[in-house]
Amino acid sequence: MSILQIKNVSSGYGEVQILWDTDLTLDEGKLTSLVGANGAGKTTMLRTAMGLLKPWEGKIIFEGEDVSNLSAHAKADRGLILVPEGRQLFTSMSVEENLEMGASPKRARPNAEKNLELVYEIFPRLKERAKQKALTLSGGEQQMLAVGRGLMADPKVLMIDELSLGLAPVLVLDIYENLLKLKQTGLTMLLVEQNVQIALAVSDYTFVLAQGKVDRQGPSSELAQDTHIREAYLGI
Repeated sequence: MSILQIKNVSSGYGEVQILWDTDLTLDEGKLTSLVGANGAGKTTMLRTAMGLLKPWEGKIIFEGEDVSNLSAHAKADRGLILVPEGRQLFTSMSVEENLEMGASPKRARPNAEKNLELVYEIFPRLKERAKQKALTLSGGEQQMLAVGRGLMADPKVLMIDELSLGLAPVLVLDIYENLLKLKQTGLTMLLVEQNVQIALAVSDYTFVLAQGKVDRQGPSSELAQDTHIREAYLGI
């Protein structure tokens, strides 16, 4: 059953159109990836779904309701959460304080203690560094903290933008081991990832975005064997 639908959405910045009549559907309990070249519109898709950009045309349907005109804050209160590109942590605050900030949506507050336990279970390194300032963490640990803060918001859908951006390969593998643990909890996730090979390996379903439109979609295991995908994105 679908929990989030992006239906015939066009969007952009100012007078510059980035998305063109684009569709994307997330099935509940699945990890879906959104891949494509730089500038294809992946981040714009997430920002539009979240309400940081208003769709010029089309609809955003969340749990069967049209939420196209709701603010990002209102969508977060309903359980649609975005982990933005670039982490955007409160670097002068501790790990634990950053996580506490993540529990600000109304629906998350009663579950803050339970969600903190989940975060520390998925990312035990954060528990070890709970009192450290976020500024002192490695890049990989900061990315864990960004995802952990998203989990503290008690998401029904967690959208993660560029999880591995700027990280060394060994840290990327560490991050994705933790993401697979999170997948096992049944949380619905949408992952934007520059590393197409990893995205196809960990996700259930993949959308390929090209020039602001969905170029291909299908089960990730099938797209991994697609000749066009292998040539264009995997270098095979």
